[in-house]
Amino acid sequence: MKTLSLTICCLGPMSCLPALGGDPLAALDEALNFSACDDKLRVTLSGYYDLEYYHFDRPAPGLLYTDGSDLLNQRLTLFLDAQIGSRIYAFAQGRLDQGFDPSDGDVELRLDEWAIRYSPDEEGRFSLQAGTFNTAVGTWAQRSYSWDNPFVNAPVPYENLTGIWDSELPDSGKELRGWGHVVPTPWLPNETADKHLRNPIAWGPSYGTGIAVMGRIGEVDYNLEIKNTSLSSRPGSWGVGDTDFSNPTFSGRIGWRPSPMWRFGASASVGAYLLPEAGKLLPAGKDLGDYRQIVFAQDAGFEWHHWQVWAEVFETRFETPFGDADTVAYYIETKYQFAPRFFGAVRFNQQLYGDVPLAAGGDAPWGADLWRVDTALGWRPTEYTQLKLQYSLQREQAAMHDLGHLVATQFTLRF
Repeated sequence: MKTLSLTICCLGPMSCLPALGGDPLAALDEALNFSACDDKLRVTLSGYYDLEYYHFDRPAPGLLYTDGSDLLNQRLTLFLDAQIGSRIYAFAQGRLDQGFDPSDGDVELRLDEWAIRYSPDEEGRFSLQAGTFNTAVGTWAQRSYSWDNPFVNAPVPYENLTGIWDSELPDSGKELRGWGHVVPTPWLPNETADKHLRNPIAWGPSYGTGIAVMGRIGEVDYNLEIKNTSLSSRPGSWGVGDTDFSNPTFSGRIGWRPSPMWRFGASASVGAYLLPEAGKLLPAGKDLGDYRQIVFAQDAGFEWHHWQVWAEVFETRFETPFGDADTVAYYIETKYQFAPRFFGAVRFNQQLYGDVPLAAGGDAPWGADLWRVDTALGWRPTEYTQLKLQYSLQREQAAMHDLGHLVATQFTLRF
């Protein structure tokens, strides 16, 4: 019933498109552009409707939330872009779906992203932005929408859940290994028991709230930001009313584009990863700022004829009462355009965990090392529609499961 209700909400307005005449989507695209004041004010409304189906081995992998082995997910995303003169730009993103991440939960309407940008320099050397917007770290966040992402899901650094919680600190290395499902824990019979507590390195595009300065000078671009939450923070903590700025996160990226074919970047981020309510559970004399997520990341991109290649590496540290929990995650992604409307993509992902000390002596990894191979085919029947089919194979070195399979399909309607 939830799926049917969301379908009606998303597709109901589309039923009037034939009345526009000609190509209804082209006519709608034109109708959603507005200008006034001699074109000094320009407003555009656009969006995506996504219909996704997932089939997987239990438990549900990554940021998929369901108790079954199948999930049908729908999402209506609306974008509002406004240009006021040549120096002020504002944008917002709202979504109607069953949760920020694919799930079988209740239908909800949210404002996920909004910001105002002031650019005194028309050449783009400096801009100041404030609001709730995606992270400056890495490059995947800038191409995370369904139309731009050649896959249905996100790379491992942006969706694989670690043993780190944002609501509580582990008391020991042994407990953290239990939270990471490396060793059996009686009260955690499977990965779904505590899935709602765990965090990835970066939660998707990580729409925190804050301010940023950005620009480009010659071959170098920069993006520096201060936000209210860390990269690993969950969607419920991103809003300005959800988490204050008592323990801000500082992030940034410096990029270099020596030619149209190549681009390189280096990013860093540091900030408290615990939620404010975890403060009452901290060791005596400690505060939230004593337990930080520290990230260093590198990225590279390459484009040549029909080929596109992206790669990112994340070196991450979570500070804990008994030592540092380190992990490295990366992916290499290749897309090839077979024909103007047909493409294929392959992505290799891996995450490796460092050792933490054990009370009995010695040390051991705090998470289960894994690798995942994603393959996808995409087809755009029209200028406004896209179909994708994905198969993923994952191997995780854990006692609870080994090989995992995922099949996903996605239909996108762009307007």
